[in-house]
Amino acid sequence: MAFDSADTWAHQDLFYFDRQGKPALVAGVPPDYFSSTGQLWGNPLYRWDVMAQDGFTWWIARLRSALQQVARDPASTTSEVSEAFWAVPAEEATAVNGEWMKGPGWDLFRAVEQALGPVPIIAEDLGLITPEVEALRDELGFPGMKVLQFAFSGGPDHPYLPHNYEPNCVVYTGTHDNDTTLGWISTAGEQELASLRRYLGSRGGELNWELIRLAFMSVAHTVIIPLQDILAWAAKTG
Repeated sequence: MAFDSADTWAHQDLFYFDRQGKPALVAGVPPDYFSSTGQLWGNPLYRWDVMAQDGFTWWIARLRSALQQVARDPASTTSEVSEAFWAVPAEEATAVNGEWMKGPGWDLFRAVEQALGPVPIIAEDLGLITPEVEALRDELGFPGMKVLQFAFSGGPDHPYLPHNYEPNCVVYTGTHDNDTTLGWISTAGEQELASLRRYLGSRGGELNWELIRLAFMSVAHTVIIPLQDILAWAAKTG
């Protein structure tokens, strides 16, 4: 939630605010593939202990409203946040000096399912994923994410290569955090490009469409393609 949102103003007890109503802890992720200093998102963090006291009523109301708008199409959540979350003091300039704090885990989703029934959720299991996160995702039966742009940086056992997928997953050519596929192709290292060429075999079509083809050929039960790859944009803007 944004700091200046109606939700944080009306429910200040549900967030880590100080006595002046300013964020004390903010969200982010530690250093990873995307950034050596992590990602400092800066939005206020949830007080999961307080939310649990009334059975996660705020979350249930929020998801109920979202499901009315999207007709129960899959929503996206973050399994890391549910199992644990990276808390950064609000005065920090980067996300390096944070700490892991425990999330609500199974309890949140049990309360949601009791109130709303089965809810279609995609677990955003990207970045630094711990065994605890994987166990929670699998216990809940949520599909994880596979990103093709990451698939060619390792060997044949790389979990994002299509032949290693399990059906209960969602495959993307790239996400909003990635460059467009053609932009990625133009900047990828030679080793990645060689792996991509070997995987595609003798096919020599437009590479954005070749990755789209790979996604749809996989056993993943859902494929999500960014519009920029369909339009063959060369680089991400904005």
